[in-house]
Amino acid sequence: MADLSSLKDLGTSSEAAVAPAHVRKVDSLGRSYATGKRKDAVARVWVKAGSGKIIINGKDFTAYFARPVLQMILRQPIVAAARDGQFDIVATVAGGGLSGQAGAVRHGLSKALTYFEPGLRSVLKKGGFLTRDSRVVERKKYGKAKARRSFQFSKR
Repeated sequence: MADLSSLKDLGTSSEAAVAPAHVRKVDSLGRSYATGKRKDAVARVWVKAGSGKIIINGKDFTAYFARPVLQMILRQPIVAAARDGQFDIVATVAGGGLSGQAGAVRHGLSKALTYFEPGLRSVLKKGGFLTRDSRVVERKKYGKAKARRSFQFSKR
């Protein structure tokens, strides 16, 4: 560790900050794993090279997410990375509703893709798929009908 006494010394220091190298994280079975979250839903996602099957909680994703909008949300990271039909995806998701679950799987899938293939990180980051959407339902307050809604006012 060099002796740095001023900011000028810091600029000439050989200990320049190095950008973090994102390494490939794959288990013994050739899968990468990530957790995704959205609202109250939590998804555990495994990605491995394959034919493009997507299984959610033991069902095909078209059966689990019947609405086309949710299927589209789930497939967004794969389409953005131009890797359609190249990965088998297995996910378990719990909590929240279907919309939150689709968002959680999308978040987990994006993270797992970056672990499997670190070169995809910039594409997925630009698309906003790696950012956890932190919006959750506001809690109900006492003396209110809901979080902010007051009871109906009556003069009598």
